[in-house]
Amino acid sequence: MSIGQIELRRLEQLSNTIFGVAMTLLAYQAPREKFVGADPQWHELWRVYGAFGSTLLLSFIVAGMFWMSHQQRLAYASHATRGEVILNLLFLLSIVLLPVTCGLYGNNFEARNVTILYSANLLLIALFNTTLWTIAAVRRRDWPTLITPIFSLLLFVVALGVSLIDPRFPKFIWPIAFLTPALAAYVERRRSRPSTPIPADAPPD
Repeated sequence: MSIGQIELRRLEQLSNTIFGVAMTLLAYQAPREKFVGADPQWHELWRVYGAFGSTLLLSFIVAGMFWMSHQQRLAYASHATRGEVILNLLFLLSIVLLPVTCGLYGNNFEARNVTILYSANLLLIALFNTTLWTIAAVRRRDWPTLITPIFSLLLFVVALGVSLIDPRFPKFIWPIAFLTPALAAYVERRRSRPSTPIPADAPPD
């Protein structure tokens, strides 16, 4: 560890707490609308909780994916400068905001400004994540590591752009983020695959 760098072990403990609390608070934004009858029908339950349930599931999975990425990054680069620590804290702040924007969108999913706000929150999380990965990867010149965070960043950029045009369509773009773990596994598998040695007696091309 060079002078001026900070060990990220304590930040890992803080981030686990923040992610855990934020992912729990997602459910606390559920609608509190009262039903007319004592035994609500399925269509009434779907009308009240359908959009919020979908948003809750999306937000939980996205938060889980970024938690995994965060843990991998802390293992990849176990020490950081003060500036990087501040960036990590801003990243965690964007996670703290997720229950708020999730609740707003889940209860007002047709509102244009609310959709833009939720899209912006997801983009902000991806932006901080990609920035931190870039800082860590540049030191090692490990460019393939950036494929996965850049993919999620571009995806949420597109989703925000679409939300500015029509708030009905971003919900079809956000689930594509679920492919991120598969992409990360594919990149890791390609990197760990041993290269085929060329036989010494092989004829020249």
